[in-house]
Parts: sequence; C-alpha cells; structure tokens
Amino acid sequence: MLDFRYSPALMDTPRIMRAATIAAIVVATLLIVIKLAAWLLTGSVAVLSSLIDSVLDATASLLNAFAVHHALRPADHEHRFGHGKAESLAGIGQTLFVGASGTLLLFEAVPRLLDPRPIEQAPVGIAVMVISIVLTVGLVTFQRYAIRRTGSVAIGADSLHYAGDVLVNASIIVSLLLSKYLGWYVADPLFAIAIAIYVLSTALRIARRSVDVLMDHELPDEERSLIEKICLEHPRVLAVHDMRTRTSGLTKFIQLHLEMDGEMTLRAAHDVAVAVERRIRAAFPGAEVIIHQDPFAGPDRHE
Repeated sequence: MLDFRYSPALMDTPRIMRAATIAAIVVATLLIVIKLAAWLLTGSVAVLSSLIDSVLDATASLLNAFAVHHALRPADHEHRFGHGKAESLAGIGQTLFVGASGTLLLFEAVPRLLDPRPIEQAPVGIAVMVISIVLTVGLVTFQRYAIRRTGSVAIGADSLHYAGDVLVNASIIVSLLLSKYLGWYVADPLFAIAIAIYVLSTALRIARRSVDVLMDHELPDEERSLIEKICLEHPRVLAVHDMRTRTSGLTKFIQLHLEMDGEMTLRAAHDVAVAVERRIRAAFPGAEVIIHQDPFAGPDRHE
C-alpha cells in the first residue's frame, strides 16, 4: 500500500523549518546592532521605532525556534495528535510582543510630535535603513520559500512582520530625508506613529491566524470542496457527509463518512475507503485521514 505521508518533500520539512528559524534569529540580531548604532547617532524616533521592532523580532524568532523544535516532535503516548499546536501558541506569544512594540512606540512618538526635534547624522541613518532592507528582503524571500514547502504557521507569522519591516524601513528613509533636507521635523514622529499603527494591525493578523488553529477552525472552503470532489469521483461512492477538518502544525486532519451501496461486502467497502484515502493523501501530503463507511441513506443523509 502506498503511503503519501513520507514523500521526499515531507522528509525535508524539518530541515527547512529549522533553517528558516535560525536565519531569522541571525538577521534580527544583526539588525539590532546596526540600528542601535544608527539611533545613538541620529536621535531619530523613527529609527528608534525600527530598533524596538527588531528587538521584538529577535525575541519572537527565538520563541519561534523553540516552538518549531517542539512542534516537529512526533506524536507520543500523551500527545496522540502530535505537538503541532505549539506553533500557534508561539503565534500568540508573537502577538503579545508585536502588540507591545506598537504600544511602546506610540508612547515614544506622540511626545516627539508635540515637540519636534532636528535629526542628526541623517545619512548614517539612511545607510543603515538601506542595509536593513537588503537583509530583511533576503530573509523574507527564504521564509516564503519555507512556507511554500512546509505550510508552517509559526514561520508564516514570523515572515508577516519581517515583510512589514521592509515597508517600515523604507518609510523611515523618507522621514529622515524630509526632516534633514526639508526641515519637516514633524515627519519623524508622524512616520513613527504610522509605523506603530501598522505594527498593531500586524499583531491582530497574527493573533487571528493562531486562534483559528487553536480553535480547530475548518480548512478553507476550496480545500473542503476538493476533498468532497475526490470522494465523489470514485464510482462506488454515492454521497459524503459529516466531514470534519482542522489543522495542527504541519498536519491536516480530515474525517468524513462515505455512503455506499448497503449491499456491498465489508471487504469491498474497505477497499473503496482505502482508494479514496490514497487520493486524499495525494492531494494533501502528510494529512491524517479517517474514513467511516455508511450504507447509502438516499436523499436524507445520516444525522
């Protein structure tokens, strides 16, 4: 019997996920060092906002690395469904860190808006932001590759706020240019406030995705429709009901009832279920599929 759970792509999944978490920690640490130097030289509250964001990025990425390590552990006697939800717990933790950074930034930026100050050493700050953009774009590119290969919720959450950092750093360059060369000192705190609002909205998106997994949210409608289509393509399957789906870490859990001719033998019904299960696993590698066989109930399905 073929078993689609152990494809080469799935065998690479742990290695890719670990590499993505390590890359995030290394990049975040480098960004903290260079942004700290830039803030000390410029005194820009916008640069400070980016520094705070990088500190929290590093903390979140460390939490992510721990969660991914835990989530990749196989199922055991006490955790029959595996440890995949550790990723979503990390996502909740990231929400707290990202939300705290946005709030802290607002407290720092609003007073500066009321008392604008000139920016010192603006070219240094601009150079640091350009370096930050290059490093972050490289990290996000690798993270998105990892997400496509693994579907990791934790790496997806990590990538979301690093992707936002690209826009944040670009906006800081604009604010430094406006403050230094046009004398628009108010641009620095205004951009910082806008960044804080963006950071808080990012926290809400991360929280929503994590809660969906923790609350066993159903798979997207298009995936559920595909599962039903696969089942009904088998000539001996007459109906499908009581489909239940959820995601935990890298694993999709799919449960459903197949309705077949009530006069079929148990062996024949079992063979049909196995054939359908193989096709579902081909479409959803690594999925845990449980199929129950029922006699066809006609227009009124089983309750």
